[in-house]
Amino acid sequence: MILYPAIDLKDGNAVRLVHGDMTQETVFNENPAAQALEFVNAGCEWLHLVDLNGAFEGEPVNAAPVEAILEQCNVPAQLGGGIRDMATIERWIDKGLARVILGTVAVENPDLVREAAKEFPGKVAVGIDARNGRVATKGWATETDVMVTDLAKSFEDAGVAAIIYTDIMRDGAMKGPNVQATADLGNAVSIPVIASGGVSSLDDLRALKTCGAPLNGAISGRALYDGAIDLVQALQVMKD
Repeated sequence: MILYPAIDLKDGNAVRLVHGDMTQETVFNENPAAQALEFVNAGCEWLHLVDLNGAFEGEPVNAAPVEAILEQCNVPAQLGGGIRDMATIERWIDKGLARVILGTVAVENPDLVREAAKEFPGKVAVGIDARNGRVATKGWATETDVMVTDLAKSFEDAGVAAIIYTDIMRDGAMKGPNVQATADLGNAVSIPVIASGGVSSLDDLRALKTCGAPLNGAISGRALYDGAIDLVQALQVMKD
């Protein structure tokens, strides 16, 4: 399994939110590119980037720090937040982004996901953010009636590279991931699933590894910044 360290970008800084609440932020690094390099130098093979402002505003806002990360780091990176049209997808991939994450548009414009996955094979992931089993969009501010598994299954034949599944109520709360829901999703679809939200200990990573579903990896943010997870040990757990 792959460990994806998360760099959440807000107003140019690397931050973490609690439950996706933009008013509950902790700034961990005012230089996101330096933070990304720390992760890479420790042995991380991927980076997970989120443009938080972009997720709310519907267009990229933190482009400068993302571009700096792409220029300075020699590992693949995936980015979500405010990517809602083909031109933006193309622009990011041209800039060297390995994978774009489509969240809100996966609900509102699934045809765009299909078109992008066909145009850029292996470079389009779907971000499914859930509250009580239902999908939330627009930076988690809008709850829909769409069920997580139904949305994931609708992209089975689209050529999507991965599904990033986040349980909003666990995100940034350091209470552990929703292992059962993640496993259920991983077993329901053939698309690789990446776990996100609440990963706060080495035991959480072990639980995801042994959950009975073929997960691609796990994303962790706050626990890496707080030191609750030792990055070198975490990478070893994922490889074992």
